[in-house]
This record gives sequence, C-alpha cells and structure tokens, in this order.
Amino acid sequence: MRLREYPPAALPVQDDARNNSAPSGNLSAGPGAAADDPELVALSALGFSRPLLAMLTDRARRNGTSIESELLHSGQVDEAAYYGAMARYLRLPFIAAIDPGSVADIPGLDTQLQRPNQVRINHRHKAPQVAVVPEAMRLADLKAALLAMPLLGQDLAITTPSAIRGTVWRSGATRRVREAINGLFDRFPEFSARMVLSGTQGFYAGLGSAALAFALIAMPTETLLLLHVLLSLIYLASLGLRFAAFTRQQFADATPVALLPREDALPCYTVMVALYREAAVAEQLLVSLGRLDWPPSLLDIKLICEADDQETIAALRALKPASHFEIVEVPAAMPRTKPKALTYALGAARGEFLAIYDAEDRPHPQQLREAHARFRTSPMAIACLQAPLIITNARESWISALFSLEYCGLFRGLLPMLARRKMPLPLGGTSNHFRADALRAAGGWDPFNVTEDADLGFRLYRLGYRSDVMARQTLEDAPTTMRVWLGQRSRWFKGWLQTWLVLMRQPRRLIDEMGFPGFCIFQLMIGGMLVSSLLHPLIVVFMTLGTYYMLEAPADEIPVGVLSLFIIDTINILGSYLIFLGLGRGPMIEHERRLVGWRWIGVPLYWIMTSVAAWRAMTELRSKPFFWNKTPHQPTGGRT
Repeated sequence: MRLREYPPAALPVQDDARNNSAPSGNLSAGPGAAADDPELVALSALGFSRPLLAMLTDRARRNGTSIESELLHSGQVDEAAYYGAMARYLRLPFIAAIDPGSVADIPGLDTQLQRPNQVRINHRHKAPQVAVVPEAMRLADLKAALLAMPLLGQDLAITTPSAIRGTVWRSGATRRVREAINGLFDRFPEFSARMVLSGTQGFYAGLGSAALAFALIAMPTETLLLLHVLLSLIYLASLGLRFAAFTRQQFADATPVALLPREDALPCYTVMVALYREAAVAEQLLVSLGRLDWPPSLLDIKLICEADDQETIAALRALKPASHFEIVEVPAAMPRTKPKALTYALGAARGEFLAIYDAEDRPHPQQLREAHARFRTSPMAIACLQAPLIITNARESWISALFSLEYCGLFRGLLPMLARRKMPLPLGGTSNHFRADALRAAGGWDPFNVTEDADLGFRLYRLGYRSDVMARQTLEDAPTTMRVWLGQRSRWFKGWLQTWLVLMRQPRRLIDEMGFPGFCIFQLMIGGMLVSSLLHPLIVVFMTLGTYYMLEAPADEIPVGVLSLFIIDTINILGSYLIFLGLGRGPMIEHERRLVGWRWIGVPLYWIMTSVAAWRAMTELRSKPFFWNKTPHQPTGGRT
C-alpha cells in the first residue's frame, strides 16, 4: 500500500528447558531432516537440532513466516553468532560493524532499512566490498556458486541485518532529517503549518482587526452587543455538539467489540514510540510493549529517540530489548517535535499497519489484534483507528481526576458519535492505528504542528479517508500538577490554532473536500473549542452582570433581548459544567468513578485554567510557534 564438505559451526544457543531444543553442534541433515526443504537443510548444516527446527517449523507455518525468521526472533540465538557461522560455512569474511563513512548515501539506500540484504562498502586503501545478508533457504545455492566460481567471493563479505540498518541510518541521516522537516511542505505546502499565517490570512486578519477597532470607536455599545450575541451563539453551538454526544451515550447501544481474526497468517505490524527524556519509564515501556499479542517475527517496534538524549538511549540499551525492537536516533535539528521524529522513522516502517504509542502507555495486549480485524473487515477508506485512552491516576490530584473525566468524554463519548456519523475525527496523540500506505500517501505527520494528531485526522478526511474508533483501551497517566498540565494544554491549544489556520487558508476548497457537515464539525471541534476556551471568563462576566441587572431592574422593565442573552449565557456556563460531568462520568465503570470521587467539584476552576492555557497558546503562537513543551512521565508503580 513487499553440502557437508565444510564442517558446521556450533552456535551459542540459550537453553530452553520447556522444549528441550538445545542444538547439537554436530547434527547433520540426515534422512529424516526434511531434505526437500533447503532452509531446513541449511539450518541443520549450521548445527541446529531437529527438535528445535520442528518447533520453529510449526511456528513459521502458523505465522506465515520463514523458519529462519522465527529462529532469529526466538531469543535462542545471537544474530552476530548466527551470521558469523554462515560466513565460516561459506568461507567468507564476516563484518560485525560497518563504518557509516564507507557507505555512500545513494538513491534507494533507505530500502535497506525495511529489508536489509546488502550494501557496498567503499574502502580507502583496498577494493570495494559488497556486504550481504544471506538467507538460509538460499545458502546451499550460494555455497555452490562460490565453489563453481571462486572469483565471485573475492569482493563479498557476510554481515548482519542490524549492521546494515545501523550504517544506513547514519549514512543517510543528514538527507533523511532534511526530508523529514521539509517533506510535507515540499509535497503539500497547503497542508503544512510551517507558515503560521498565509499572506491572504494576514491581510484579512489585519483588515478585520482594523474594522473591529473602528466599530468599537464609532459604535461601542452596538458593537459590543453584536460581539456578545455572536460569541454566545458560537459557544452554544459548541456546547450543542457535546450535548448530542451525551444523548447518544445515554440511548445508543454499546458498540460491539470486533472479533479477532481466525486465519493463521498475519501481516507485519510496525509500532512506533517517540521518546525524549524518558529514561525513567524505559523499563515500563518495554514491558508493556512486550505484552502485545502479536508474533515477534512479525512485529517491528521502533523506539525513536533524539540522538543527543543519551540518557534515554543508554537506559533502553541497558535493558537489552528483543530483536524486534530497534532504537532509532534522530539527529538534532529544528523543530524538535514528536511529529518530526515519527516522520524521520516512517520510511523504515516494515509493517502493513502501524501503531503510535507514547512512552507512558500501557496498551491492551490484544489491541493490535482488534485493529487488524477491523481493518480487514472495513473499507479501504478507513485509514485510521483510534483506541480509547483511559486515565489510571485520577486519584492522585483534582487535576488528574478532571483530566480523566475529560478524556472519558472525548474518547468514549464524542469521538464514537462522530465516527458513527462518518465525520472527521481529531485524533488523540497516541494509540492511533494506520494503514501504512494511506499514512504515507497523506504525507505523514507535519513536523511543524505541535498537535500533529488532530491535524492528521482532518487531513486524512480531506484526502478522502476516514477514521474510526475501537474498543480495546490504552492506559496512561494524566498530569497531576498545574505547571505540567498548563504546559501540556498550552501546546495542545497552540497546535489546534495551527490546525485551524492551516485548514482555513482556502475555506471554499475545504468545504468541497470535507462536505458542509464535515466543515461544520471541524469548526465546532476546533474553532468552537478555541472560542469557548478563550472566552469562558468573559461569558462568566456576562452572566454575573446579567444576574446583577436582573436583581436590580423591575421584572416588567427587562428587555426581551437582554433576558434572552442572559438565558443563553447561563445555559452556556452551567451547561458546559453539566455536560462535562455527564459526558465524562457516563461511560466510566464504578472503579473509575471512585477514583474521581468528589473532585468533580473543581470543574469551574478547571475551565478557568483551560482559558489561561488557551490565552498562553495565543501568545506562544506568535513568539515560539514550534516550541514543544515536553510533558514529563514517571513509572506507574504497578497501577492499572
């Protein structure tokens, strides 16, 4: 949208008492060793025992992979020892590590990141070599060719897939990071947040500001009244969308959980995690990802780190992750954002499907299985599935408790309603599952948008794709202090502002691409949310002044217009609080509600904090639009 004349070399293999398959270094491919299968013949010649090969054969048949792949992902053999034994068997030199400076960054080099099989090594003082990764099923043919044509082996050497990937990552790093930064802008400049305001937007923004200033000077009362009416109606419309989600939540049937696929063969699945200053949660992350119910031989997990974040890289390496984990180092370059890091690694993703997680996430073990089943039974237009995010530390502070309510309302209330009506979804920043081909066709992530998830969700919709939701959850933690919460929320608001400005560069085109209903949902989800957050304190002031006026003025002298505005403002304020609570508490199980407790009484203060974050985002958009305010994470300590 992919020969017994040379004595076999014994390989260091880890003991496994469960299958009693410790290989014998002198085992030959005898009559019972499935002589018709060249892969089994080669592995037997390399010294692996029949019980081990039988177990691996069953596993390969079940997973639709090769026996060699299952062997290398079984943890029973070291990669360097395995390919070193092949080199001795073929009587070729073995290269454990390749100098990145000896490999030219030629077109097509990045294909070796997905399927490493050979690179050309240019030496300074001797002839070039071709370092190859032989396959067991072709080992006998290669041996025969070398015997028949001895000169063929003069410039050949054997190496490992990890060695090739390592040198290719470094050889093409400068070019690749440049492409990660500029790729979307070069390909789809209209989708990129690299320019905060387009020339047309700047012109109309200046014209509108001048007109508003003139109106406030010439007709202050009428202008303020008109602004009051317009803003109150926008606020009310945004509230209405959430009320619709609340009513659907109360009366709609539960969404059935997708059944897991029954077929044996599964595709390769890529999992990507962008990490920065996450040494504290490295062990928890590897344990969580290790629980995913997917064959390791078909799992491609990329832990994407900033190259100068040596503490996180060292913590990951010290844990000795399994062979299906790969640590990717992103060269330091501006902007220092999560989407740039993900885009840097996207070209190396081997999977037909791709999932994104955050460092602190604990995904349901069967989440990949559900996503795969949903993709297989859904139209190709379904490009992304969003898993629900559930907060587990609601008990720790009133901020995390209200964050838990907010996430529950969004991921188990609002997004399912929008998905059912085939509307655009502003994705969450984690637990997104993509068709990899569709993600690439859409240009990947925007490295300049600090809320890349919402931007990508709307962009997919513009391009004719749709997103849907799934049932199996991801557990994560919310900020517990005001400082951390404010930094994270300001970044989100800044990204939503970027997204709104990008999509509104050509409103008529946007309506054509999204349809009028989708355009309205976008305005309510992004524009309405921004307006309601920015103006929440002003609506509170309007309601307070209206209450004072009602108490002072005789009932028969209150104008209908004033009374109507007062009612709308009251509905906006009280409705915001009540829908926030109802939409959040409705889908919660009793355990979650106990964790929240009585902390929901802090909702009014939470909304004021939201407004502070929105205004802070407005100022940051002008002064540091691409600054990524990092949210620190700590291990959960066993919390579920």
